[in-house]
Amino acid sequence: MKRNRGGLFGGTRRFLAITRVLAKFGVADLNARWFSRRTKGEATAPPSGSAAVLRVPSPGRLRAALEELGPSFIKLGQLMSTRADVFPPEYIEAFRKLQDSVPPFSYQQARELVENELKRPLDQVFADFDTEPLGAASVAQVHRARLHSGEAVAVKIVRPGIERTIQEDIRLMYYFAAKLEKLFDVARLLGAVNLVAEFERTIFRELDMYIEAGSIEKFQGCFRGSDEIHIPRVHWDHTTRSILVMEHVEGVKMDDVAGIRAYGIDPREIAMIGLRSFSRQLMEFGYFHADPHPANTIVMPDGRVGLVDFGITGYIDDEVMHQIAHLFLGYAEHDYDMVMEALENAGLVDARRVDLEAFRRDLKDISEPFYGRALKTIAVREVYDQVIGLVLKHNIRMPRNLLLLLKTFVQAEALGKILNSDANILEVTRPYAENLVQKGYDTHKILKNIGRETRSMGQYMRRVPQYLNDILRQAARGDYQLDFRHRGFENFDRKMERGINRLTVGAIISASTIAAALILNSSKRIFEFQFEFLGVGPHPLAVTDLLGIAGYSIATILGIWLILSIFRSGKL
Repeated sequence: MKRNRGGLFGGTRRFLAITRVLAKFGVADLNARWFSRRTKGEATAPPSGSAAVLRVPSPGRLRAALEELGPSFIKLGQLMSTRADVFPPEYIEAFRKLQDSVPPFSYQQARELVENELKRPLDQVFADFDTEPLGAASVAQVHRARLHSGEAVAVKIVRPGIERTIQEDIRLMYYFAAKLEKLFDVARLLGAVNLVAEFERTIFRELDMYIEAGSIEKFQGCFRGSDEIHIPRVHWDHTTRSILVMEHVEGVKMDDVAGIRAYGIDPREIAMIGLRSFSRQLMEFGYFHADPHPANTIVMPDGRVGLVDFGITGYIDDEVMHQIAHLFLGYAEHDYDMVMEALENAGLVDARRVDLEAFRRDLKDISEPFYGRALKTIAVREVYDQVIGLVLKHNIRMPRNLLLLLKTFVQAEALGKILNSDANILEVTRPYAENLVQKGYDTHKILKNIGRETRSMGQYMRRVPQYLNDILRQAARGDYQLDFRHRGFENFDRKMERGINRLTVGAIISASTIAAALILNSSKRIFEFQFEFLGVGPHPLAVTDLLGIAGYSIATILGIWLILSIFRSGKL
Protein backbone atom coordinates (compact mmCIF):
# COMPACT_ATOMS: atom_id res chain seq x y z
CA MET A 1 0.00 0.00 0.00
CA LYS A 2 2.84 2.38 0.75
CA ARG A 3 4.22 1.84 -2.71
CA ASN A 4 0.88 2.66 -4.30
CA ARG A 5 0.48 5.82 -2.26
CA GLY A 6 4.02 6.87 -3.05
CA GLY A 7 3.44 6.26 -6.77
CA LEU A 8 0.21 8.24 -6.59
CA PHE A 9 1.85 11.16 -4.80
CA GLY A 10 4.83 11.01 -7.19
CA GLY A 11 2.46 11.07 -10.15
CA THR A 12 0.58 14.00 -8.64
CA ARG A 13 3.79 15.96 -8.12
CA ARG A 14 4.82 15.28 -11.71
CA PHE A 15 1.37 16.29 -12.96
CA LEU A 16 1.55 19.59 -11.07
CA ALA A 17 5.08 20.20 -12.32
CA ILE A 18 3.95 19.74 -15.93
CA THR A 19 1.01 22.11 -15.54
CA ARG A 20 3.29 24.72 -13.94
CA VAL A 21 5.69 24.51 -16.89
CA LEU A 22 2.82 24.76 -19.39
CA ALA A 23 1.53 27.86 -17.63
CA LYS A 24 5.03 29.31 -17.38
CA PHE A 25 5.63 29.03 -21.10
CA GLY A 26 2.44 30.59 -22.30
CA VAL A 27 -0.46 28.14 -22.53
CA ALA A 28 -2.49 30.36 -20.26
CA ASP A 29 -5.97 29.39 -21.39
CA LEU A 30 -5.19 25.68 -21.04
CA ASN A 31 -5.04 25.71 -17.25
CA ALA A 32 -8.20 27.80 -17.10
CA ARG A 33 -10.11 25.16 -19.05
CA TRP A 34 -8.29 22.27 -17.41
CA PHE A 35 -9.38 23.11 -13.90
CA SER A 36 -12.63 24.92 -14.69
CA ARG A 37 -15.56 23.67 -12.62
CA ARG A 38 -18.99 23.43 -14.10
CA THR A 39 -22.16 23.68 -12.15
CA LYS A 40 -24.68 20.90 -12.32
CA GLY A 41 -26.42 20.79 -15.67
CA GLU A 42 -23.84 22.99 -17.41
CA ALA A 43 -22.81 21.75 -20.81
CA THR A 44 -19.54 19.85 -20.80
CA ALA A 45 -18.69 20.83 -24.37
CA PRO A 46 -16.68 24.02 -24.84
CA PRO A 47 -18.47 27.10 -26.03
CA SER A 48 -19.20 27.39 -29.72
CA GLY A 49 -16.06 28.07 -31.67
CA SER A 50 -13.75 27.93 -28.64
CA ALA A 51 -12.68 24.36 -29.27
CA ALA A 52 -10.74 25.44 -32.32
CA VAL A 53 -8.72 28.06 -30.40
CA LEU A 54 -5.54 27.17 -28.54
CA ARG A 55 -3.00 29.85 -27.76
CA VAL A 56 0.11 27.76 -28.39
CA PRO A 57 3.41 29.34 -27.32
CA SER A 58 5.94 30.39 -29.92
CA PRO A 59 8.24 27.66 -31.31
CA GLY A 60 11.16 28.85 -29.17
CA ARG A 61 9.15 28.90 -25.95
CA LEU A 62 7.63 25.50 -26.69
CA ARG A 63 11.10 24.06 -27.25
CA ALA A 64 12.26 25.55 -23.93
CA ALA A 65 9.22 24.05 -22.20
CA LEU A 66 9.98 20.57 -23.54
CA GLU A 67 13.61 20.86 -22.46
CA GLU A 68 12.57 21.91 -18.95
CA LEU A 69 10.11 19.01 -18.70
CA GLY A 70 13.00 16.58 -19.05
CA PRO A 71 14.15 13.51 -21.02
CA SER A 72 10.74 12.05 -21.92
CA PHE A 73 9.43 15.30 -23.37
CA ILE A 74 12.71 16.03 -25.16
CA LYS A 75 12.37 12.67 -26.91
CA LEU A 76 8.71 13.43 -27.66
CA GLY A 77 9.79 16.70 -29.26
CA GLN A 78 12.40 14.92 -31.34
CA LEU A 79 9.72 12.53 -32.55
CA MET A 80 7.51 15.49 -33.45
CA SER A 81 10.39 16.91 -35.51
CA THR A 82 9.86 13.98 -37.91
CA ARG A 83 6.15 14.71 -38.32
CA ALA A 84 6.35 17.56 -40.79
CA ASP A 85 3.05 16.35 -42.24
CA VAL A 86 1.39 17.43 -38.97
CA PHE A 87 3.25 20.44 -37.55
CA PRO A 88 4.06 23.79 -39.22
CA PRO A 89 7.64 24.26 -40.50
CA GLU A 90 8.66 26.77 -37.82
CA TYR A 91 7.74 24.27 -35.07
CA ILE A 92 9.51 21.42 -36.88
CA GLU A 93 12.66 23.54 -36.94
CA ALA A 94 12.32 24.29 -33.22
CA PHE A 95 11.79 20.60 -32.36
CA ARG A 96 14.85 19.70 -34.45
CA LYS A 97 16.98 22.03 -32.31
CA LEU A 98 16.01 20.34 -29.06
CA GLN A 99 19.16 19.74 -27.09
CA ASP A 100 19.34 16.06 -26.24
CA SER A 101 21.90 16.75 -23.55
CA VAL A 102 21.38 16.75 -19.81
CA PRO A 103 23.82 16.75 -16.90
CA PRO A 104 25.61 13.38 -16.74
CA PHE A 105 24.90 10.98 -13.92
CA SER A 106 27.80 10.25 -11.59
CA TYR A 107 30.64 7.80 -12.17
CA GLN A 108 29.57 5.98 -9.04
CA GLN A 109 26.08 5.37 -10.49
CA ALA A 110 27.61 4.22 -13.76
CA ARG A 111 29.94 1.83 -11.95
CA GLU A 112 27.14 0.36 -9.84
CA LEU A 113 24.91 -0.17 -12.86
CA VAL A 114 27.68 -1.86 -14.89
CA GLU A 115 28.62 -4.15 -12.01
CA ASN A 116 24.99 -5.07 -11.32
CA GLU A 117 24.34 -5.83 -14.98
CA LEU A 118 27.53 -7.82 -15.63
CA LYS A 119 27.65 -9.45 -12.17
CA ARG A 120 31.36 -8.65 -11.84
CA PRO A 121 33.50 -5.86 -10.44
CA LEU A 122 34.27 -3.13 -12.94
CA ASP A 123 38.04 -3.76 -12.91
CA GLN A 124 37.51 -7.39 -13.89
CA VAL A 125 35.72 -6.30 -17.06
CA PHE A 126 37.74 -3.22 -18.05
CA ALA A 127 41.42 -2.44 -17.63
CA ASP A 128 40.57 1.29 -17.73
CA PHE A 129 37.27 3.13 -17.46
CA ASP A 130 37.09 6.91 -17.86
CA THR A 131 35.25 8.56 -15.01
CA GLU A 132 34.09 11.44 -17.22
CA PRO A 133 31.65 10.52 -20.02
CA LEU A 134 32.32 11.33 -23.64
CA GLY A 135 28.75 12.56 -23.90
CA ALA A 136 25.52 12.49 -21.93
CA ALA A 137 22.03 12.47 -23.43
CA SER A 138 18.54 12.15 -22.02
CA VAL A 139 18.42 8.36 -22.33
CA ALA A 140 22.03 7.24 -21.94
CA GLN A 141 25.62 8.38 -21.64
CA VAL A 142 28.83 7.01 -23.15
CA HIS A 143 32.15 6.33 -21.39
CA ARG A 144 35.43 5.45 -23.04
CA ALA A 145 37.07 2.32 -21.66
CA ARG A 146 39.73 -0.26 -22.46
CA LEU A 147 39.37 -4.02 -22.27
CA HIS A 148 42.06 -6.23 -20.75
CA SER A 149 42.90 -7.24 -24.34
CA GLY A 150 43.98 -3.64 -24.92
CA GLU A 151 41.09 -2.76 -27.27
CA ALA A 152 39.49 0.66 -26.83
CA VAL A 153 35.71 0.47 -26.44
CA ALA A 154 32.74 2.78 -25.97
CA VAL A 155 30.39 1.84 -23.15
CA LYS A 156 26.84 3.13 -23.56
CA ILE A 157 24.91 3.05 -20.28
CA VAL A 158 21.17 3.65 -19.99
CA ARG A 159 20.40 6.36 -17.45
CA PRO A 160 19.44 4.79 -14.09
CA GLY A 161 15.69 4.92 -13.41
CA ILE A 162 14.91 6.40 -16.82
CA GLU A 163 12.50 3.61 -17.80
CA ARG A 164 10.35 4.15 -14.73
CA THR A 165 10.36 7.92 -15.32
CA ILE A 166 9.37 7.48 -18.96
CA GLN A 167 6.56 5.06 -18.05
CA GLU A 168 5.13 7.60 -15.61
CA ASP A 169 5.51 10.45 -18.10
CA ILE A 170 3.82 8.43 -20.87
CA ARG A 171 0.84 7.79 -18.58
CA LEU A 172 0.56 11.54 -17.99
CA MET A 173 1.09 12.24 -21.72
CA TYR A 174 -1.92 10.07 -22.53
CA TYR A 175 -3.97 11.96 -19.94
CA PHE A 176 -2.93 15.37 -21.27
CA ALA A 177 -3.38 14.28 -24.91
CA ALA A 178 -6.92 13.00 -24.24
CA LYS A 179 -7.77 16.26 -22.48
CA LEU A 180 -6.33 18.32 -25.32
CA GLU A 181 -8.35 16.39 -27.91
CA LYS A 182 -11.50 16.92 -25.86
CA LEU A 183 -10.92 20.65 -25.41
CA PHE A 184 -9.39 21.70 -28.72
CA ASP A 185 -10.32 20.77 -32.28
CA VAL A 186 -6.76 21.40 -33.44
CA ALA A 187 -5.42 18.76 -31.03
CA ARG A 188 -8.00 16.29 -32.29
CA LEU A 189 -7.07 17.01 -35.91
CA LEU A 190 -3.37 16.57 -35.14
CA GLY A 191 -4.07 13.27 -33.37
CA ALA A 192 -2.49 14.02 -29.98
CA VAL A 193 -3.29 10.57 -28.53
CA ASN A 194 -1.93 8.79 -31.61
CA LEU A 195 1.25 10.84 -31.36
CA VAL A 196 1.79 9.66 -27.78
CA ALA A 197 1.10 6.07 -28.86
CA GLU A 198 3.73 6.40 -31.59
CA PHE A 199 6.18 7.83 -29.05
CA GLU A 200 5.51 4.92 -26.70
CA ARG A 201 6.26 2.42 -29.49
CA THR A 202 9.62 4.02 -30.33
CA ILE A 203 11.06 5.20 -27.02
CA PHE A 204 11.32 1.77 -25.39
CA ARG A 205 13.27 0.49 -28.38
CA GLU A 206 15.89 3.13 -27.66
CA LEU A 207 16.09 1.92 -24.05
CA ASP A 208 16.89 -1.66 -25.09
CA MET A 209 20.58 -2.00 -25.89
CA TYR A 210 20.03 -5.48 -27.31
CA ILE A 211 17.95 -3.92 -30.10
CA GLU A 212 20.62 -1.33 -30.87
CA ALA A 213 23.33 -4.02 -30.83
CA GLY A 214 21.26 -6.06 -33.28
CA SER A 215 20.98 -3.02 -35.56
CA ILE A 216 24.77 -2.61 -35.49
CA GLU A 217 25.22 -6.26 -36.46
CA LYS A 218 22.78 -5.83 -39.33
CA PHE A 219 24.68 -2.81 -40.67
CA GLN A 220 27.94 -4.73 -40.32
CA GLY A 221 26.52 -7.40 -42.60
CA CYS A 222 25.37 -4.79 -45.10
CA PHE A 223 28.74 -2.99 -45.29
CA ARG A 224 30.97 -6.03 -44.92
CA GLY A 225 33.96 -5.59 -47.22
CA SER A 226 33.38 -1.86 -47.73
CA ASP A 227 36.51 0.30 -47.87
CA GLU A 228 34.48 3.49 -47.29
CA ILE A 229 32.19 2.76 -44.33
CA HIS A 230 33.19 1.30 -40.96
CA ILE A 231 30.67 -0.14 -38.50
CA PRO A 232 31.94 -0.75 -34.93
CA ARG A 233 32.09 -4.28 -33.57
CA VAL A 234 29.77 -5.24 -30.71
CA HIS A 235 31.16 -7.06 -27.67
CA TRP A 236 28.16 -9.27 -26.94
CA ASP A 237 29.70 -10.88 -23.86
CA HIS A 238 29.69 -7.46 -22.15
CA THR A 239 26.35 -6.24 -23.54
CA THR A 240 23.04 -6.37 -21.64
CA ARG A 241 19.66 -4.72 -21.97
CA SER A 242 21.01 -1.60 -20.19
CA ILE A 243 24.66 -1.65 -21.37
CA LEU A 244 26.15 -1.67 -24.86
CA VAL A 245 29.88 -2.24 -25.27
CA MET A 246 31.26 -1.70 -28.76
CA GLU A 247 34.47 -0.78 -30.52
CA HIS A 248 35.47 2.84 -30.02
CA VAL A 249 35.78 4.65 -33.37
CA GLU A 250 38.66 7.14 -33.39
CA GLY A 251 38.36 10.23 -35.54
CA VAL A 252 36.71 13.63 -35.89
CA LYS A 253 33.08 14.59 -36.38
CA MET A 254 31.95 14.82 -39.98
CA ASP A 255 31.36 18.58 -39.73
CA ASP A 256 34.92 19.25 -38.51
CA VAL A 257 36.25 20.45 -41.86
CA ALA A 258 39.57 21.59 -40.39
CA GLY A 259 40.10 18.24 -38.66
CA ILE A 260 39.32 16.35 -41.87
CA ARG A 261 41.82 18.45 -43.82
CA ALA A 262 44.40 17.85 -41.06
CA TYR A 263 44.15 14.14 -41.92
CA GLY A 264 45.03 15.06 -45.52
CA ILE A 265 41.53 14.19 -46.71
CA ASP A 266 39.38 16.21 -49.12
CA PRO A 267 36.09 17.04 -47.32
CA ARG A 268 34.23 16.80 -50.64
CA GLU A 269 35.23 13.14 -50.95
CA ILE A 270 33.83 12.53 -47.46
CA ALA A 271 30.55 14.08 -48.63
CA MET A 272 30.53 11.69 -51.61
CA ILE A 273 31.12 8.73 -49.30
CA GLY A 274 28.16 9.86 -47.19
CA LEU A 275 25.89 10.19 -50.25
CA ARG A 276 26.98 6.83 -51.67
CA SER A 277 26.45 5.20 -48.29
CA PHE A 278 22.97 6.65 -47.98
CA SER A 279 22.13 5.58 -51.55
CA ARG A 280 23.17 2.00 -50.76
CA GLN A 281 21.12 1.96 -47.57
CA LEU A 282 18.14 3.22 -49.52
CA MET A 283 18.47 1.23 -52.75
CA GLU A 284 20.23 -1.97 -51.66
CA PHE A 285 19.49 -2.68 -48.04
CA GLY A 286 16.10 -1.09 -47.38
CA TYR A 287 17.46 -0.29 -43.93
CA PHE A 288 18.95 3.07 -43.03
CA HIS A 289 20.68 4.95 -40.22
CA ALA A 290 18.04 7.56 -39.42
CA ASP A 291 20.12 9.93 -37.31
CA PRO A 292 23.25 10.83 -39.32
CA HIS A 293 24.07 14.07 -37.52
CA PRO A 294 27.78 15.02 -37.15
CA ALA A 295 28.26 13.45 -33.69
CA ASN A 296 27.10 10.08 -35.06
CA THR A 297 29.22 10.23 -38.23
CA ILE A 298 32.97 9.98 -37.57
CA VAL A 299 35.71 10.56 -40.15
CA MET A 300 38.58 8.19 -39.39
CA PRO A 301 42.25 8.99 -40.05
CA ASP A 302 42.40 6.43 -42.90
CA GLY A 303 39.57 8.20 -44.80
CA ARG A 304 36.75 5.85 -43.88
CA VAL A 305 33.52 7.10 -42.32
CA GLY A 306 32.39 5.38 -39.14
CA LEU A 307 28.70 5.26 -38.25
CA VAL A 308 27.87 5.14 -34.54
CA ASP A 309 24.74 5.37 -32.36
CA PHE A 310 22.14 3.16 -34.02
CA GLY A 311 19.31 4.01 -31.61
CA ILE A 312 17.16 5.36 -34.46
CA THR A 313 16.94 3.32 -37.66
CA GLY A 314 14.33 3.07 -40.40
CA TYR A 315 13.35 0.45 -42.92
CA ILE A 316 11.41 0.16 -46.18
CA ASP A 317 10.18 -3.03 -47.85
CA ASP A 318 11.21 -4.30 -51.29
CA GLU A 319 8.18 -2.89 -53.09
CA VAL A 320 8.67 0.61 -51.66
CA MET A 321 12.40 0.38 -52.46
CA HIS A 322 11.55 -0.26 -56.12
CA GLN A 323 9.07 2.61 -56.22
CA ILE A 324 11.66 4.96 -54.70
CA ALA A 325 14.14 3.83 -57.36
CA HIS A 326 11.58 4.64 -60.08
CA LEU A 327 10.95 7.96 -58.33
CA PHE A 328 14.65 8.89 -58.48
CA LEU A 329 14.94 7.79 -62.10
CA GLY A 330 11.83 9.76 -63.00
CA TYR A 331 13.32 12.88 -61.44
CA ALA A 332 16.69 12.32 -63.07
CA GLU A 333 15.07 11.98 -66.52
CA HIS A 334 12.38 14.67 -66.03
CA ASP A 335 9.78 11.93 -66.52
CA TYR A 336 6.86 13.02 -64.36
CA ASP A 337 4.68 10.18 -65.59
CA MET A 338 7.18 7.78 -64.03
CA VAL A 339 7.25 9.89 -60.86
CA MET A 340 3.45 9.89 -60.54
CA GLU A 341 3.24 6.15 -61.25
CA ALA A 342 5.84 5.47 -58.55
CA LEU A 343 3.97 7.62 -56.02
CA GLU A 344 0.68 5.87 -56.82
CA ASN A 345 2.20 2.38 -56.65
CA ALA A 346 3.81 3.23 -53.32
CA GLY A 347 0.37 4.19 -52.01
CA LEU A 348 1.32 7.81 -51.31
CA VAL A 349 -1.25 9.35 -53.63
CA ASP A 350 -4.71 7.95 -54.20
CA ALA A 351 -6.77 9.06 -57.19
CA ARG A 352 -9.92 8.81 -55.04
CA ARG A 353 -8.65 11.43 -52.59
CA VAL A 354 -6.12 13.50 -54.53
CA ASP A 355 -6.52 15.55 -57.68
CA LEU A 356 -3.69 13.87 -59.59
CA GLU A 357 -3.45 16.53 -62.30
CA ALA A 358 -3.19 19.34 -59.76
CA PHE A 359 -0.68 17.34 -57.70
CA ARG A 360 1.42 16.60 -60.80
CA ARG A 361 1.39 20.27 -61.76
CA ASP A 362 2.44 21.42 -58.29
CA LEU A 363 5.12 18.73 -58.09
CA LYS A 364 6.62 19.86 -61.37
CA ASP A 365 6.52 23.50 -60.30
CA ILE A 366 8.59 22.84 -57.18
CA SER A 367 10.96 20.32 -58.80
CA GLU A 368 12.06 21.93 -62.05
CA PRO A 369 14.06 24.79 -60.44
CA PHE A 370 16.39 22.28 -58.75
CA TYR A 371 17.37 20.22 -61.82
CA GLY A 372 21.05 20.13 -62.71
CA ARG A 373 22.12 22.19 -59.71
CA ALA A 374 25.03 21.17 -57.51
CA LEU A 375 24.33 20.28 -53.91
CA LYS A 376 25.93 23.44 -52.54
CA THR A 377 23.61 25.65 -54.60
CA ILE A 378 20.44 24.09 -53.19
CA ALA A 379 18.86 25.38 -49.98
CA VAL A 380 17.94 22.15 -48.19
CA ARG A 381 15.45 23.94 -45.98
CA GLU A 382 13.74 25.34 -49.09
CA VAL A 383 13.37 21.89 -50.69
CA TYR A 384 12.11 20.34 -47.47
CA ASP A 385 9.58 23.09 -46.83
CA GLN A 386 8.24 22.93 -50.39
CA VAL A 387 7.82 19.15 -50.30
CA ILE A 388 6.05 19.28 -46.94
CA GLY A 389 3.91 22.17 -48.20
CA LEU A 390 2.85 19.97 -51.10
CA VAL A 391 2.03 17.10 -48.72
CA LEU A 392 -0.08 19.38 -46.54
CA LYS A 393 -1.82 21.09 -49.47
CA HIS A 394 -3.04 17.79 -50.92
CA ASN A 395 -3.83 16.19 -47.52
CA ILE A 396 -1.34 13.36 -47.98
CA ARG A 397 -0.53 11.40 -44.80
CA MET A 398 2.89 9.82 -45.16
CA PRO A 399 4.03 6.72 -43.22
CA ARG A 400 6.45 7.50 -40.40
CA ASN A 401 9.33 5.58 -42.00
CA LEU A 402 9.08 7.67 -45.16
CA LEU A 403 9.00 10.88 -43.12
CA LEU A 404 12.05 9.58 -41.24
CA LEU A 405 13.67 8.89 -44.61
CA LEU A 406 12.93 12.42 -45.80
CA LYS A 407 14.41 13.85 -42.58
CA THR A 408 17.51 11.66 -43.03
CA PHE A 409 17.82 12.85 -46.61
CA VAL A 410 17.77 16.45 -45.41
CA GLN A 411 20.44 15.72 -42.78
CA ALA A 412 22.65 13.97 -45.36
CA GLU A 413 22.35 16.92 -47.76
CA ALA A 414 23.08 19.37 -44.94
CA LEU A 415 26.32 17.54 -44.15
CA GLY A 416 27.21 17.66 -47.85
CA LYS A 417 26.80 21.42 -47.87
CA ILE A 418 28.97 21.80 -44.75
CA LEU A 419 31.68 19.84 -46.59
CA ASN A 420 31.33 22.17 -49.61
CA SER A 421 30.28 19.33 -51.89
CA ASP A 422 29.53 20.11 -55.54
CA ALA A 423 27.84 16.74 -56.10
CA ASN A 424 24.41 16.42 -57.69
CA ILE A 425 22.49 14.08 -55.45
CA LEU A 426 20.28 12.74 -58.27
CA GLU A 427 23.36 11.80 -60.29
CA VAL A 428 24.98 10.12 -57.27
CA THR A 429 21.87 8.09 -56.57
CA ARG A 430 20.99 7.26 -60.18
CA PRO A 431 23.33 4.22 -60.68
CA TYR A 432 21.97 2.58 -57.52
CA ALA A 433 18.39 3.23 -58.65
CA GLU A 434 19.07 1.77 -62.11
CA ASN A 435 20.68 -1.29 -60.57
CA LEU A 436 17.71 -1.83 -58.27
CA VAL A 437 15.22 -1.50 -61.14
CA GLN A 438 17.29 -3.94 -63.21
CA LYS A 439 17.22 -6.44 -60.34
CA GLY A 440 13.45 -6.25 -60.42
CA TYR A 441 13.57 -7.88 -63.89
CA ASP A 442 16.12 -10.50 -62.90
CA THR A 443 14.88 -14.03 -63.72
CA HIS A 444 15.92 -15.42 -60.36
CA LYS A 445 14.13 -12.60 -58.56
CA ILE A 446 10.97 -13.09 -60.63
CA LEU A 447 10.97 -16.85 -59.96
CA LYS A 448 11.56 -16.19 -56.28
CA ASN A 449 8.57 -13.83 -56.17
CA ILE A 450 6.41 -16.33 -58.06
CA GLY A 451 7.43 -19.05 -55.62
CA ARG A 452 6.58 -16.83 -52.65
CA GLU A 453 3.18 -15.93 -54.12
CA THR A 454 2.50 -19.61 -54.90
CA ARG A 455 3.29 -20.61 -51.32
CA SER A 456 1.00 -17.88 -50.04
CA MET A 457 -1.79 -19.07 -52.35
CA GLY A 458 -1.26 -22.63 -51.15
CA GLN A 459 -1.61 -21.52 -47.54
CA TYR A 460 -4.85 -19.70 -48.37
CA MET A 461 -6.23 -22.74 -50.21
CA ARG A 462 -5.48 -24.99 -47.24
CA ARG A 463 -7.44 -22.63 -45.01
CA VAL A 464 -10.46 -22.30 -47.33
CA PRO A 465 -12.28 -25.48 -46.07
CA GLN A 466 -11.89 -24.35 -42.48
CA TYR A 467 -13.12 -20.85 -43.34
CA LEU A 468 -16.16 -22.28 -45.18
CA ASN A 469 -16.89 -24.61 -42.28
CA ASP A 470 -16.76 -21.70 -39.81
CA ILE A 471 -19.02 -19.55 -42.02
CA LEU A 472 -21.61 -22.30 -42.51
CA ARG A 473 -21.60 -23.26 -38.84
CA GLN A 474 -22.16 -19.66 -37.77
CA ALA A 475 -24.79 -19.20 -40.47
CA ALA A 476 -26.63 -22.28 -39.15
CA ARG A 477 -26.63 -20.73 -35.68
CA GLY A 478 -28.13 -17.56 -37.13
CA ASP A 479 -24.99 -15.44 -36.63
CA TYR A 480 -24.93 -14.47 -40.31
CA GLN A 481 -27.63 -13.41 -42.70
CA LEU A 482 -27.03 -13.64 -46.43
CA ASP A 483 -28.64 -10.91 -48.46
CA PHE A 484 -28.24 -11.28 -52.24
CA ARG A 485 -28.89 -8.29 -54.46
CA HIS A 486 -28.67 -8.30 -58.23
CA ARG A 487 -28.55 -5.48 -60.72
CA GLY A 488 -28.87 -5.38 -64.50
CA PHE A 489 -31.36 -8.29 -64.65
CA GLU A 490 -34.51 -6.16 -65.00
CA ASN A 491 -35.34 -7.50 -68.54
CA PHE A 492 -33.73 -10.86 -68.02
CA ASP A 493 -37.00 -12.84 -67.71
CA ARG A 494 -38.43 -11.34 -70.92
CA LYS A 495 -35.24 -11.98 -72.86
CA MET A 496 -35.06 -15.51 -71.48
CA GLU A 497 -38.68 -16.22 -72.47
CA ARG A 498 -38.07 -14.94 -76.00
CA GLY A 499 -35.03 -17.14 -76.39
CA ILE A 500 -36.86 -20.20 -75.10
CA ASN A 501 -39.75 -19.52 -77.48
CA ARG A 502 -37.38 -19.39 -80.42
CA LEU A 503 -35.77 -22.64 -79.36
CA THR A 504 -39.24 -24.20 -79.08
CA VAL A 505 -40.23 -23.02 -82.55
CA GLY A 506 -36.98 -24.36 -83.93
CA ALA A 507 -37.65 -27.71 -82.30
CA ILE A 508 -41.18 -27.79 -83.78
CA ILE A 509 -39.80 -26.97 -87.25
CA SER A 510 -37.26 -29.75 -86.97
CA ALA A 511 -39.82 -32.24 -85.67
CA SER A 512 -42.37 -31.31 -88.37
CA THR A 513 -39.82 -31.63 -91.16
CA ILE A 514 -38.57 -34.99 -89.94
CA ALA A 515 -42.08 -36.32 -89.35
CA ALA A 516 -43.27 -35.18 -92.78
CA ALA A 517 -40.29 -36.80 -94.46
CA LEU A 518 -40.82 -40.08 -92.64
CA ILE A 519 -44.55 -40.15 -93.44
CA LEU A 520 -44.18 -39.35 -97.13
CA ASN A 521 -41.42 -41.92 -97.55
CA SER A 522 -43.38 -44.60 -95.73
CA SER A 523 -44.70 -47.57 -97.78
CA LYS A 524 -47.78 -47.84 -95.59
CA ARG A 525 -50.83 -45.88 -96.74
CA ILE A 526 -53.85 -45.32 -94.47
CA PHE A 527 -57.42 -44.55 -95.63
CA GLU A 528 -56.54 -44.29 -99.29
CA PHE A 529 -59.19 -42.72 -101.51
CA GLN A 530 -59.57 -41.29 -104.99
CA PHE A 531 -59.12 -37.57 -105.36
CA GLU A 532 -60.01 -35.42 -108.37
CA PHE A 533 -58.63 -31.89 -108.69
CA LEU A 534 -59.84 -29.36 -111.33
CA GLY A 535 -61.29 -32.05 -113.45
CA VAL A 536 -58.06 -33.96 -113.52
CA GLY A 537 -58.04 -37.33 -111.99
CA PRO A 538 -58.93 -39.32 -110.23
CA HIS A 539 -55.69 -39.63 -108.27
CA PRO A 540 -55.10 -41.98 -105.32
CA LEU A 541 -54.59 -40.07 -102.07
CA ALA A 542 -54.14 -41.27 -98.49
CA VAL A 543 -54.46 -39.59 -95.12
CA THR A 544 -50.73 -40.16 -94.55
CA ASP A 545 -50.05 -38.06 -97.67
CA LEU A 546 -52.08 -35.18 -96.20
CA LEU A 547 -50.24 -35.41 -92.87
CA GLY A 548 -46.84 -35.27 -94.61
CA ILE A 549 -47.82 -32.28 -96.73
CA ALA A 550 -49.23 -30.49 -93.65
CA GLY A 551 -45.97 -31.13 -91.72
CA TYR A 552 -43.87 -29.63 -94.50
CA SER A 553 -46.19 -26.65 -94.76
CA ILE A 554 -46.09 -25.95 -91.02
CA ALA A 555 -42.29 -26.29 -90.94
CA THR A 556 -41.90 -23.93 -93.90
CA ILE A 557 -44.21 -21.25 -92.47
CA LEU A 558 -42.62 -21.37 -89.00
CA GLY A 559 -39.13 -21.38 -90.49
CA ILE A 560 -39.81 -18.24 -92.52
CA TRP A 561 -41.32 -16.53 -89.44
CA LEU A 562 -38.32 -17.46 -87.26
CA ILE A 563 -35.80 -16.17 -89.80
CA LEU A 564 -37.69 -12.89 -90.20
CA SER A 565 -37.92 -12.36 -86.41
CA ILE A 566 -34.18 -12.97 -86.01
CA PHE A 567 -33.40 -10.50 -88.80
CA ARG A 568 -35.67 -7.90 -87.18
CA SER A 569 -33.89 -8.26 -83.81
CA GLY A 570 -30.54 -7.51 -85.47
CA LYS A 571 -28.89 -10.39 -83.66
CA LEU A 572 -28.33 -12.91 -86.41
